[in-house]
Amino acid sequence: MKLILPPGLSERGLNRALEAFAAVTGRDWVLRTDEDRETYLDVYAPGNEASHAPSAAVAPASAEEVQAIVRLANEHRVPLWPISRGKNFGYGGAAPRMPGCVVLDLGRMKRILEVNERYGYCVVEPGVGFYDLHDHLQAHNLPLWLSIPGNGWGSVVGNALERGFSATPYGDHAAQICGMEVVLPGGELLQTGMGAMSRGATGPLFHHGFGPSWDQMFVQSNYGVVTKMGMWLMPAPETTLSMSMKLPDPEDLGWLVDVLAPLRLRGIVNHNVSVQGCMASATMSSQRSDWYQGEGALPDSVLRAIMAKHDVGWWNFTLRLYGDPEVNEANARLIQKAFAARTTLPFTITRWSRAEAGNNGGPSPGVFPLQIVNWHGGRGGHLGFSPVLPPDGKLVVEQLRLTRQRFREAGIDYSGTFYISGRHVINVNLIIYDRDNAGMTQRVRGLFRALVRDSAAAGYAEYRTHLSYMDEVAATFDFNAHALRRLNETVKDALDPNGILAPGRNGIWPARYRGQRGSG
Repeated sequence: MKLILPPGLSERGLNRALEAFAAVTGRDWVLRTDEDRETYLDVYAPGNEASHAPSAAVAPASAEEVQAIVRLANEHRVPLWPISRGKNFGYGGAAPRMPGCVVLDLGRMKRILEVNERYGYCVVEPGVGFYDLHDHLQAHNLPLWLSIPGNGWGSVVGNALERGFSATPYGDHAAQICGMEVVLPGGELLQTGMGAMSRGATGPLFHHGFGPSWDQMFVQSNYGVVTKMGMWLMPAPETTLSMSMKLPDPEDLGWLVDVLAPLRLRGIVNHNVSVQGCMASATMSSQRSDWYQGEGALPDSVLRAIMAKHDVGWWNFTLRLYGDPEVNEANARLIQKAFAARTTLPFTITRWSRAEAGNNGGPSPGVFPLQIVNWHGGRGGHLGFSPVLPPDGKLVVEQLRLTRQRFREAGIDYSGTFYISGRHVINVNLIIYDRDNAGMTQRVRGLFRALVRDSAAAGYAEYRTHLSYMDEVAATFDFNAHALRRLNETVKDALDPNGILAPGRNGIWPARYRGQRGSG
């Protein structure tokens, strides 16, 4: 990948900055060759990789080195794009929003600083991956469970900062954040919450401090570089009871939402329920040509063939109950009673006991879901379109119908999952495509923009999005002439007057680069 400079910076100016960075990290950790730059591209980009290409990368080994690099970036006016491990695939990976940024790669900072069995928390650096923390818990036989997203090779810190989630009681990862160490845009080191005391003993135990609570300010923002984070972990339950069901028709999603949301709200089900479409079984284990050779989106007859061969429903879900066996059994009876009012379909029930298994159990990280990118063959890619909806069956089915129609119009195969909570539903739509098919990638870009417009018209927005669409999604938050965006950028300009940290991240542009809004 050829060198692309950030707006307003010469190649000579960039080189001076990189030499200054090398004095901090050592030359081996300033990455500036064509091959290095390609490493940080968005590997699933729907065309036009150059619009998010970095100029170089630098990889510090400590918070002190991060501070030094941030100060030098201010001195040389070089924009930085911080990443933890850069595995946020489907949303941009390691690539920067604005081309020419220097990637600030925190992957070398991978210390597990503390795991507290008694109080159920860990303190980790951003380079710690889910595999690392899982292996640590297993190696020390700690009775704590880690909440893991679908693809488990990313950063524990980075995933929480992106509001990642999974279907466990601790599955809202941003909500488990408790205390941070942050390098501010001027290079100053900050501890949030109770950790702001020089001898603070309760930083990872209490979400707040005294005065404003700042942890969530650094989630999905460009206000600082998180170099350490406290995270709450789930105590390993004594038993679990799992209840699985397959639903035959797409419209079954409506009554399912209406049954599950109250159970979730009452705490009878204490995790967000993943309701997965039938396409997931095919995209992760086969290629499209195995099922269909024609043009356009897969017809319903092919979807029925997939369901028959894989023995899955149109929708598939599992409820898991955790804790004391008597409580689990009682809650299972309440769930069965609620479902019996709407369906005669049976649950498949399985039970697990820590005492009988002889281990702590718990989720294990994996990357098998990434198989979906092989669906079309060639260089595969995917985008995630993920709006947040009310937990109302009628509204959710309306959203499903319109989304499927948009996919059909674009000639793209529909693959969706709905995560049902008590007060909201997150609809994750996977847009899978062949990056080498120019016509398909063009249709995908049009599809994504149509989905953003449709959802905004219904009053819904995404909770996170791909680099290329950050400005479009941010623009849908338009109350009072975009008052939220103006507040975000007021804070940005106060903290980061030189605009050096992650310009354009989630639609937050510093004054220096505000003219770049809408580009790329």
